[in-house]
Amino acid sequence: MPILYSFRRCPYAMRARLALAVSKTQCELREVKLSAKPAAMLAASPKGTVPVLVLPDGTVIDQSLDVMRWALAQSDPEGWLTRDDPALIERNDGAFKHDLDRYKYPERHGSDALAHRTSGLTFLRDLNARLAIHEQLCGAARGLADMAVMPFVRQFASVDTAWFAGLDLPHVQRWLAGHVKSALFAAVMEKFAPWREGDVVVLFAPNISLGVRS
Repeated sequence: MPILYSFRRCPYAMRARLALAVSKTQCELREVKLSAKPAAMLAASPKGTVPVLVLPDGTVIDQSLDVMRWALAQSDPEGWLTRDDPALIERNDGAFKHDLDRYKYPERHGSDALAHRTSGLTFLRDLNARLAIHEQLCGAARGLADMAVMPFVRQFASVDTAWFAGLDLPHVQRWLAGHVKSALFAAVMEKFAPWREGDVVVLFAPNISLGVRS
């Protein structure tokens, strides 16, 4: 079966796991400790970031959106691929992620955290406007765009939860809470010890029960 190198809290790995889970793709899950990356992962993908998906034929997919699209091409029971928005995801992965990193880790970047927090709100206000019209980013049901963006909004919100809760962004707050409380999200956030060579195989999403769609 495919091998997935992942890190539970990484938003890139998170969105890959969401797509793998909804497609019910069985994987061998190898949780990575980022300060001690396993040699097998680095041999497969020298860039050293998660997620890394190694297919049975040796093909390596090491970009999170590519993992999502590969998984959904195998099985897309909820039609996520029909609810995609590459331009929105590019904004998320570009300007918003830039602000998120400098808001959350100002000591690492030598940045003004509050300035980047304010800048990041521009993207969130745009999401709020979209979500005022539809339940999800591309319509009534969750799709690829929601799952590609949500882990990063979650990370932004978690920096200061009280401040985020007080924002006038009711639609973003409702949308985020719904996904975080969903059966799908709970299924991909199970905790595992870091993988070491010779460990017993850990199956990811072998018989996942997704419950009600969020």
